[in-house]
Amino acid sequence: MTALLEIDLGAIADNWRLLDSMHPGATAGVVKADAYGLGAVQVAPALLAAGCRHFFTATFAEAYAIRACVPGAMLAVLNGVQAGEVAEFSAQDIIPVLATLEQLATWRAQAIRLGRALPAILQIDTGMSRLGLSMADAELVRLEPARLEGLRLDYILSHLASPEQPQNPQNATQAARFARVMQGFPGIKTSFANSSGMFLGPEFFSHLTRPGAALYGVNPTPGCANPMRPVVRLHAPILQIRDLKVGDPVGYNGIWTAQRPSRIAVLGFGYADGFMRALSNAAIARFDDAPVPLVGRVSMDLTNFDVTDVTAKTGDWLELLGPVHGVDALAAQAGTIGYEILTSLGRRYQRHYLGV
Repeated sequence: MTALLEIDLGAIADNWRLLDSMHPGATAGVVKADAYGLGAVQVAPALLAAGCRHFFTATFAEAYAIRACVPGAMLAVLNGVQAGEVAEFSAQDIIPVLATLEQLATWRAQAIRLGRALPAILQIDTGMSRLGLSMADAELVRLEPARLEGLRLDYILSHLASPEQPQNPQNATQAARFARVMQGFPGIKTSFANSSGMFLGPEFFSHLTRPGAALYGVNPTPGCANPMRPVVRLHAPILQIRDLKVGDPVGYNGIWTAQRPSRIAVLGFGYADGFMRALSNAAIARFDDAPVPLVGRVSMDLTNFDVTDVTAKTGDWLELLGPVHGVDALAAQAGTIGYEILTSLGRRYQRHYLGV
């Protein structure tokens, strides 16, 4: 028996609707990294049916995989256009997010070759030191508008570095820089806030917001109640129950030993399935709503839980992720973030999509 991963497409659609209702502009769906590990081919049509008309991926291959799933929708690639992809971008009506002067020139040259205007999105780095034109390069484009000839500039985009920390002054600094850039491009639409940025207030609103993790149930407001619906549930069956005596070790290196006569459930999943080794002696599962601690090391294919205090037996199922103990809680136990939990989910789980 394999573990079961349930993905609620209805909850993803509801999360998008909630975010879309929060601001006056349009709301995109970020479906990069295979929709944060949950399956872009399934998620993108659910978002389209909910009313989403703008989608972002990280790479061209990701965009190409869902192009047919979102007919008529804007589909853009955040990592920009790479060598050898230019013709395919234009043929598939996929928009590059241009982050360098070289990419801008390459995309403009393709427009000239085709003899028609090509849509483009321009990314400005306002303080993350990641992808995007520098402030100086953005000013150069403003002063030399010929660099944009042949292109239809749909949006100018920037990305917030610390939006999950509302008091971080970096947010205000980036907002001020973005506003300064936009003064030089009157009439061009903007795209600024990501999931957490949508909760920072009206000064972070733009014509197009770009929520990602919040769509999939990750809390965009750490430290506050999660406004998003949970999206995933993960269950795994008990393969065997082991009866241990006091002092018996469990798993590699014996980092956990029984302090009392114990019943240990062995489940058939591990770090090969994205259940991180850092969760050793840390994670909590649930059986009939009762907490069940993970004991010993998470190994590649097997993980052990102490079921001494519950009535679980071989063939019963434990819940690893669910409404009570979601991706953010599991991430805290692993010392990471919910994004990594979702994108690490393995392919050996049996996947069941709800709301289709």
